[in-house]
Amino acid sequence: MSKYYVNKFLFMVDRDPQLLRRYADNPASLVAAWEQSIGPALLGNEVESSSVHCLTDLERQALVSHDYVALFEMGVHFFLNLTIFIGLYDEPYRDKSGPLSFQHRFASDLKEWAGREYPSVAT
Repeated sequence: MSKYYVNKFLFMVDRDPQLLRRYADNPASLVAAWEQSIGPALLGNEVESSSVHCLTDLERQALVSHDYVALFEMGVHFFLNLTIFIGLYDEPYRDKSGPLSFQHRFASDLKEWAGREYPSVAT
């Protein structure tokens, strides 16, 4: 697993409204495009790219299916994992169930980790 690469995806997509919209509308397409062209680009360098990192099949599937529990269990950074899915789901959950309802869902989905040591986020 490349936690760095998954975290880079979460960080970059969450901070770019166009990428976030593409991720919401067609996650498989964005994950594929990101892995082929966006992710390998070195930050601040349009000329060079990296071929060092790639997503595993499990990482790719978790990103495509918005499986934040699987991402958490793989050890992606908790804050990056939470914030991107707040960006995707906060408004529809709020409209249906009130303020912070997605955050409550996120916590509920991870409740089995209460009292346990979280997966390492070390890269």
